Amino acid sequence: MLAGKRILLIIGGGIAAYKALDLIRRIKERGAAVTPVLTRAGTEFVTPLSVAALAGAKVHTDLFDLTDEASMGHIALSRVADLIVVAPATADLMAKMAQGRADDLASTLLLATDTRVLIAPAMNVRMWTHPATLRNLATLTGDGVLTIGPNEGDMACGEFGPGRMAEPPEIIAAIEAALADGPLRGKHVLVTSGPTQEPIDPVRYIANRSSGAQGTAIAQALAALGARVTFITGPASVPPPDGVTVVPVQTAQEMLAAVTAALPADAAIFAAAVADWRVQNASDHKIKKTAANAPPVLRFAENPDILATVAKGTPRPRLVVGFAAETDDVIAQATQKRARKGCDWIVANDVRPETGIMGGTDNAVTLITESGTESWPRMGKDAVARKLAARIAGALT
Repeated sequence: MLAGKRILLIIGGGIAAYKALDLIRRIKERGAAVTPVLTRAGTEFVTPLSVAALAGAKVHTDLFDLTDEASMGHIALSRVADLIVVAPATADLMAKMAQGRADDLASTLLLATDTRVLIAPAMNVRMWTHPATLRNLATLTGDGVLTIGPNEGDMACGEFGPGRMAEPPEIIAAIEAALADGPLRGKHVLVTSGPTQEPIDPVRYIANRSSGAQGTAIAQALAALGARVTFITGPASVPPPDGVTVVPVQTAQEMLAAVTAALPADAAIFAAAVADWRVQNASDHKIKKTAANAPPVLRFAENPDILATVAKGTPRPRLVVGFAAETDDVIAQATQKRARKGCDWIVANDVRPETGIMGGTDNAVTLITESGTESWPRMGKDAVARKLAARIAGALT
């Protein structure tokens, strides 16, 4: 899939830079050419010699290289690649990108390009979760920058949490998805998935029974057709797909905020099992059970209706698809939901316990559109996702 492609690889200054050496090898094995750019901080972790040897190409480090700049080298570098990959993308590099700064070769290339950009963030967990980094991430994803990772795990600094750079095979999958030639190339599709969790107290919550498997499969199928996918997921039991921008959330209110930040989009697929209510009087401390205490009284408030908000809002995606998980009168309930929410399509399924669909590997759905209903035979969730993705591609092209 990468044969003949040209990758501009920017290596930032972090301990994860050592993974870039393996990444170069894997890209080259797949027949693509790598043009490496090493930041000044990056040279503290890997040497230009090792990068050049693996890439089989000159390493670019200096914005003011007189030989290259005589022909505006940084402009040429930024335009000839099929994809620009930043790995590791440090907090500093992300901040420069979000703010439009251009004070070194890497940041100048990123500002001067009209080529798609994929970043693989890597930093300390406190830096990753800092509000400034989260703001920068939201800005970058809103600008169309693709992301892969970071992962959760042990860090070189001794801490544990999200911030580890994605592994080279994951980045390769993201590169292949970004360069996929398909009917959805150039389209931005938003997918929600998984359950939401509404806190009762710091250790208890209310949620729906959703593994996130169907939403994950849909996001993967859309990416395989060339779409740029923003995948907004609650705490699912299945891992998110590679090659998409993953935005983790916990509550319905957080999911709505993430969806709003991700717009505009060409299509929005709402596969998440969002809790209808949240606990209005959630406790900041664990509610203790004692012999003298009566059961706690929970007061509920209605959660935002994410599907209706997007379907009836501005900017509205060209195609808005909702899901209806029902236990009774499935078709009638889902048909009413499509009209009530204002969405274009509803994917309805029967989630009674005896079907084994909720949390299982198979699904049996009915697609409800303005034209009528179409029931699909029971099949694996991956097959459902591919069929739905093909229909979405047909609607958008």
